[in-house]
Amino acid sequence: MAGTAGTPGTPRVLRAMNDRTALDLLLEHGPLSRTRIGRLTGLSKPTASQLLARLEAAGLVLATGTTEGRPGPSAQLYEVNPAAAHAAGLDVTPRRIRAAVADLTGRTVGRYELPTPGRPSGARVVQQVVDALDGAVKAAGLTRSDVHRLVIGTPGAFDPNTGRLRYASHLPGWHSPTLLDELAAALPMPCEYENDVNLVALAEQRLGAARDHGDFVLLWSQEGLGAALVLGGRLHRGWTGGAGEVGFLPVPGAPLVRRVTRANSGGYQELAGSQAVPGLARDLGVEDIPRGPHSEVAAALVERAAARPDEEPHRGLLRAYATRLATGLASLVSVLDPELVVLSGTGLTSGGEVLRALIQDELEELAAPRPRLVLGDVREHPVLRGALESALAATRDEVFDTSR
Repeated sequence: MAGTAGTPGTPRVLRAMNDRTALDLLLEHGPLSRTRIGRLTGLSKPTASQLLARLEAAGLVLATGTTEGRPGPSAQLYEVNPAAAHAAGLDVTPRRIRAAVADLTGRTVGRYELPTPGRPSGARVVQQVVDALDGAVKAAGLTRSDVHRLVIGTPGAFDPNTGRLRYASHLPGWHSPTLLDELAAALPMPCEYENDVNLVALAEQRLGAARDHGDFVLLWSQEGLGAALVLGGRLHRGWTGGAGEVGFLPVPGAPLVRRVTRANSGGYQELAGSQAVPGLARDLGVEDIPRGPHSEVAAALVERAAARPDEEPHRGLLRAYATRLATGLASLVSVLDPELVVLSGTGLTSGGEVLRALIQDELEELAAPRPRLVLGDVREHPVLRGALESALAATRDEVFDTSR
């Protein structure tokens, strides 16, 4: 392979580029033979052999099995060494912290969930983070020192200018001005912090419905209503990290909410958030409304309605909910003109294709741009999956760099 423009074409740099290409191919395709790696990279057989020997000596690849069922002699297969590094992710909500550890191939090897009731102090939050991480590390049969990087997903965002959490007044204990320093002192690995909905978008971009899309909006509805903005292939976070906090958006059909950060709500949240669905259902004559957290009740009502879309009052509930969702979404697409809108979170995915189509129809009535709407593919713990993907990307950049 040749060096890229502006890259010194030294043998060390060229070898490192070839190494990284081969490692990425092994991650993408799984076990490959020397001949197959040579064909995919354009390297000669001797050069491919030297590359694999070098990566094997560095502990980055393993010889694993041989080709079978093909004419001719069997060939040795190679794969990325899963144990060469590990990364961890945390998904934080007011009620619990969910943690997981993944090996270098992306396979989850340890999970743990820590309930977090009450209103913990900043010191207690630090201990909860450590306990959740330790639980996942122990479940993976590892130690803390085996984890190269940790990404923590929370509601809101840590303001890069002040280091303090914003847009998440409902997350007690996380607003101390010294919290990030205290976490850094307690954790023996590099740690990054990201908005939870941004991590869902990252998971969909890497693994799900937004693959191969450089401009998309992800609309999320679970406990809260939020969005993630991906522009030119990169997350757009905004000056204070608050890009996508659409729950605070003033919208027609909802009272004007003032001091929105103190209320931790806004017009769009009040109009189309999960807490609005039970009341909307009652007003339309839906019976047997379940009890429980708003997000679970909303998902159950929408799922039931989507299963009976031709019956009233279920049809009315779906149409009214779709109109409310499209009202706020119209502002987003009118400003951003994205290629794609991904609908994620149980408040949206529980309605399936029926709800998606209704929102699409309503949006085309309310906004000039016509992005395609799709349901998110990453359904199992999407925030946590995004945290792992983010931590793995940085870990691979570090571990796969053989130029040093």
